[in-house]
Amino acid sequence: MRSTLTKLAIAGALAFAAGAVSAQTVLKVHHFLPSGSSSQQKIIAPWCAKIEKESGGELKCQIYPAMQLGGTPPQLLDQVRDGVADIVWSVPTYSAGRYTKTEVFELPFMAVNAKQGSQALWEYTQKNALDEFKGIKPLFMHTTEGYVMHSNMPIHKLEDLKGKKIRTATRISARMMAAMGGTPVQMPLPQVPDALSKGVVDGVLVPWEAIPATKLHEIVKYHLDAPMGSPRFANTIFIFGMNQGKYDSLPPKLKKVIDDNSGLAASAWAGEEGFDNIVEPYSKLARDRGNTIAVISKEELARWEKATANVDEIWLKDVAAKGGDGKKLIEEAKALLKKYEPK
Repeated sequence: MRSTLTKLAIAGALAFAAGAVSAQTVLKVHHFLPSGSSSQQKIIAPWCAKIEKESGGELKCQIYPAMQLGGTPPQLLDQVRDGVADIVWSVPTYSAGRYTKTEVFELPFMAVNAKQGSQALWEYTQKNALDEFKGIKPLFMHTTEGYVMHSNMPIHKLEDLKGKKIRTATRISARMMAAMGGTPVQMPLPQVPDALSKGVVDGVLVPWEAIPATKLHEIVKYHLDAPMGSPRFANTIFIFGMNQGKYDSLPPKLKKVIDDNSGLAASAWAGEEGFDNIVEPYSKLARDRGNTIAVISKEELARWEKATANVDEIWLKDVAAKGGDGKKLIEEAKALLKKYEPK
């Protein structure tokens, strides 16, 4: 009798455990950087931990870094649309020409910091560019704190860029570099260290946030930043987006957990926590190695702004070719940046 009761108890416990497991929704989260990258450690993993806690364990992330589910970084948004992943963290503009309205925030000299840029990007996209993300539910969007020039030689003025091969991330930053006399070389961030070491490129435009993942501070000796309070040279936009069908399939209480960790506040958090707050400690890594961190003069910055004015003009034509009013969109983006300007 005792044996039978024991067996029944074990069976009941197993059934309960199976029910508990089946009630858990595991979200496949895919991105292109290593697991040790700042973005996974400071944005993706903390967000996942938060929804798991707030859902009482009913929501859980399985994070796949470094394109472990296959494909290339430009394919991430298609992967989340197609259900290969449930959530992706990606740069929309790695797919050149597909997110034209949203890429306004990648134009030269826009945002002062990531919190400002991220809030403006979220509000702008919700009003003007959701049609570019059909099949995807944006959870939050953000920019970086802005690009810094990292190079193997001192760069202080336009003339120093002539003929130099500079890694750029997107078509906007490539146009910017070409306008300033440099030779843009587009490549994914993970390829940057090898390219610098082998002389394939002479420098890179990336935010300070990229330092730990690429060990740039150990490869180059010179860094050029913008003056405090001025917009940095250019930027990259990011989306943390979910398969719309997957979201729609969730019960109301789990949708609420997702919603509570999405939107304007989540975008501001991602920009500030993932980028603004690391400028000082990550730039210190370069200083501690004896690297030179220079700040471009305001006079020279004005020359760079003048040299890149045509980048905005080309973007306006790109938008017009798709039937959009680029002038109105850029005015709205700048008004939102003004709204969220750091005090």
